[in-house]
Amino acid sequence: MRKFLIATAAVLTAGAAGATGLEIEVEGEANGTVTIDLLEDVAPQHVERITTLAEQGAYDGVVFHRVIDGFMAQTGDVQFGKEGGDLSRAGMGGSDLPDVPAEFSDIPFDKGVVGMARSQNPNSANSQFFIMFDEGYFLNGQYTVVGRVTGGQDVVDAIKRGTGGNGAVDGTPDVMRKVTVTE
Repeated sequence: MRKFLIATAAVLTAGAAGATGLEIEVEGEANGTVTIDLLEDVAPQHVERITTLAEQGAYDGVVFHRVIDGFMAQTGDVQFGKEGGDLSRAGMGGSDLPDVPAEFSDIPFDKGVVGMARSQNPNSANSQFFIMFDEGYFLNGQYTVVGRVTGGQDVVDAIKRGTGGNGAVDGTPDVMRKVTVTE
């Protein structure tokens, strides 16, 4: 079953000193660094999953496989989304870790919000996540909000767009070259 984005909501607050974050080096049509504050107090299990995979290097070389103009850019398929491989199944996989139960909140899906992708089952998030290009309030309370972009939104906005209703990226998609956990 293809994992499609579905996430959550609540008012985003500025990251606290010493808060966990991500630094994502993006290459392709977009080139630069995206910094994300992870919301440990809102979605602790999802933050734990993302940081574990990032620390293992699982996200390095993973493409943005589903990118819908005016909506979001989805990535994080550590099973089928690795650059240089057969990307025909990108978006259908996850990690070898168990799925994470939903951690819905009141945070709205505004521009720059990071949400966890999932299948129809609310408790099926695993490794994939998406970054909003614009607001998507229809996702509020249905997907887990895990973070927000604090730097490099211009890099996010430049990610190569997909085509068609599902936003599949043709040709060579942009890639997360290196994902680092920050404190």
